[in-house]
Amino acid sequence: MLPTENRLRRREDFAAAVRRGRRAGRPNLVVHLRRGSPRPDSGGLTDPHAAEGVAPPARAGFVVSKAVGNAVVRNRVKRRLRHLVRERLGALPPGSLMVIRALPGAGEADHEELARDLDTALQRLLGGPS
Repeated sequence: MLPTENRLRRREDFAAAVRRGRRAGRPNLVVHLRRGSPRPDSGGLTDPHAAEGVAPPARAGFVVSKAVGNAVVRNRVKRRLRHLVRERLGALPPGSLMVIRALPGAGEADHEELARDLDTALQRLLGGPS
């Protein structure tokens, strides 16, 4: 489970990451990342859990549609992705918004495939080694 301060919940935050962030696609998922903390004039897109004067934490949200599979499969994919993201949140800049959209193949993918796709997408988005 992701800690409360690291969860994306508001529609506006999902939209900001998807519309104004960068995107990296892989066979099983698409990662949208909006780096850094949002500007104060960005329409109220601030972290509701951030304290004054403290850098807001990186936050992540997940989109797993019915195309991935039935409810059991979708929940399994979300659990796997949450576990993978929790281990990688420290690599994201403070205030980043990340949305991970599972593609239909994610339902049949194992944990290692999802981890590999997520790591590759994050390396591309963060400018790390290829």
